[in-house]
Amino acid sequence: MSVITEKSVSGDWIDFRRDVETGIESINAHFRGHAYDSHDHEELLLGVTLQGAQRFSCHRAVHTSTPGKAILIEPGAVHDGYAAQQDGFTYSMLYIPQKWVSESLQARGMGDISVVQAAFQSTLTDDHNLIRAIAQAFDALHNSEGRLARDESLDRLLAHLMPHVALKPAEELTDSLVRMNRVRDYLYEHLSRNPGLDELANISGIDRFRLSRQFKAAFGQSPHAYLIRLRLRTARQLLASGFSPSLVASRTGFADQSHLGRWFKRAYRMSPAIFQSHCSNVLY
Repeated sequence: MSVITEKSVSGDWIDFRRDVETGIESINAHFRGHAYDSHDHEELLLGVTLQGAQRFSCHRAVHTSTPGKAILIEPGAVHDGYAAQQDGFTYSMLYIPQKWVSESLQARGMGDISVVQAAFQSTLTDDHNLIRAIAQAFDALHNSEGRLARDESLDRLLAHLMPHVALKPAEELTDSLVRMNRVRDYLYEHLSRNPGLDELANISGIDRFRLSRQFKAAFGQSPHAYLIRLRLRTARQLLASGFSPSLVASRTGFADQSHLGRWFKRAYRMSPAIFQSHCSNVLY
């Protein structure tokens, strides 16, 4: 188990840990005011608000979580975070890799959860059984209670999570969506480049003004915001694999290591070096 704790002069703090065997990350944190810029994760996010009012935008709506509510965010769902009250908020959150979830559910004959196939029925819930299961799994992982405690609590968590999962209806593949998917794929394949709107317009086959409107309608963000999102997700993967921050910056299209660091801290509230330092420890 790897442990990272950061505190700031504002009173904000993060206690960030990672179970290397499962890849599950756990965060206990407190923020006053702004917490995170808009970003997304490849993992499932399951959390509980412990104190205060935790406000965030997700799925084009604003949500406020208070003690006694659980937060459910799918992989790829863009969200931010900030305090709704002056005294801030405290929360605990599990970041569960899709691969681990898929393998665990398939082993139990319980189907699958993925960003493509499924979504949560609601972003906030007061399901007491699920909240208790999240808290127990968090305690087992965050406090290094051992493999048995971890495995049993995660099994309970998955069982209580399944009733909250709903299959998403198939998306109609319109001409606009085909064009926007082409632009999205181009951005992903050329992360290290510095494309302009005219270049993307040529890829899509429509003018840059319609491109900007249709891209935001399809993916909820402008092309630039989406590119930063892709770069940050890729940067996390590369950092976790042991690549140096300077090399990660060049491979993901950031101008230099400090440029990567500024964006990384805005999204995740820690530096690339701090994040990487807890991704390479031996199993507990």
